[in-house]
Amino acid sequence: MPTSQTETAGEKINRGEGHLALARASLQELIADPRIAGSVRTSLNADYQELAAMIDKLEHGHLHIAAFGRVGTGKSSLLNALLGEQRFAVSALHGETRSQSVARWQQEEGQGVFLIDTPGINEVEGEEREKLATEVAGQADLVLFVTDGDMTDSELQGLRDIAAMDRPILLVLNKADRYGPEERVRLKRSLQRHAAGLIAEENVVLCSAAPAPMMFLVSGEDGVEREESRPQEADMNELKERLWEILAAEGKTLAAVNAGLFAAQLSDRLGQKILRVRRHLAERLITIYCIGKGVAVGVNPVPVADLLAAAFVDLGMVIHLSRLHGLPLGSSEAGKLVKVIMAQLAALMGTVWAVNFVSSALKVGTAGLSTLVTAGAQGAVAYYSTYVVGRVAEEYLARGRSWGSGGPKQVVQQILESLDRESIMAQGREQVLARLRRVQRA
Repeated sequence: MPTSQTETAGEKINRGEGHLALARASLQELIADPRIAGSVRTSLNADYQELAAMIDKLEHGHLHIAAFGRVGTGKSSLLNALLGEQRFAVSALHGETRSQSVARWQQEEGQGVFLIDTPGINEVEGEEREKLATEVAGQADLVLFVTDGDMTDSELQGLRDIAAMDRPILLVLNKADRYGPEERVRLKRSLQRHAAGLIAEENVVLCSAAPAPMMFLVSGEDGVEREESRPQEADMNELKERLWEILAAEGKTLAAVNAGLFAAQLSDRLGQKILRVRRHLAERLITIYCIGKGVAVGVNPVPVADLLAAAFVDLGMVIHLSRLHGLPLGSSEAGKLVKVIMAQLAALMGTVWAVNFVSSALKVGTAGLSTLVTAGAQGAVAYYSTYVVGRVAEEYLARGRSWGSGGPKQVVQQILESLDRESIMAQGREQVLARLRRVQRA
């Protein structure tokens, strides 16, 4: 949200506080979403811990600034120069920073501002560190993308990746002391061209975090001139000035906007993970009901009646699935859903249902092993029919209790086409017979 030319400092603070309050509310709503079943929530514990950490960050008014970039550009040195002390490890070896490091910016204006060092990108055998760097930068309120010369293709791609996360970015040319005045001007213009459309021109800045020592000719007492190395002070003025301008004008809003983006991205990730977890749990649940129905049908001696009784198994499965998806159905609603699915299955699977009825009739005139064999056959068909009902119901619930534009027939047909009927029935027969044999032995 752009600020007005006439907006006072107090109005900016109030606006920032309002943004923070909205961000906190959205995150708290996400973490307390009652539609997410307890079993699903438990499996996503790490994601919810990440969400709680973001809420805590907002509660304490913290702002995170992460340094991101290629190995060897001097990210750690840059952060040390901002801090005015050696807090981050600096080494001539590539990959010295192997995990994120954090330090509070101790200057008075920077209370609540934390600097984060990240591992360098594009390091040999550093895929995990590169992934961590991207994750940290993705959660930062402001990113310092550090380079030490004109951008390489990999750096430009990294810059695009961070910009795609909608994070505010300062593109920082470190080690500017290595270049003469004219070269600095050319490099800055080149960086601005590279970053066009990604970063505003005023957000491309130069600094020298750890300038190389200068060599001087010094005349000794003996009159002989000698070279003497003298350390140079860091030149961070341009970077600091731009940072303070941004933090003073939009500090709280930055944190709020980032929290909102974080909430949206985490919500998407949670949605995908929740769907995967629900599908995994649903698969297990459906299998349990399939075996239960197969056994119930297999051991029932009354022809046809076993099929009617088994319908209650499908009803219980659908009710259970609906609770798993946080969309609980009553017995009446679940019954209607089962009827709709059964009607479509009857139209698409007439042969299968015929086999089911024949198997049911066969059980009346058989005994002993023959009964076990026919029970296994019919149980396998019942297993398969419940598996299909479960998969169709699960798809309907995963779509938010919707069949989509194609209606129930299309959904049922898609599910049927995606399944290998013979292998599922063979699996069902094996599981049902195994259960029946255990029952007989008991």
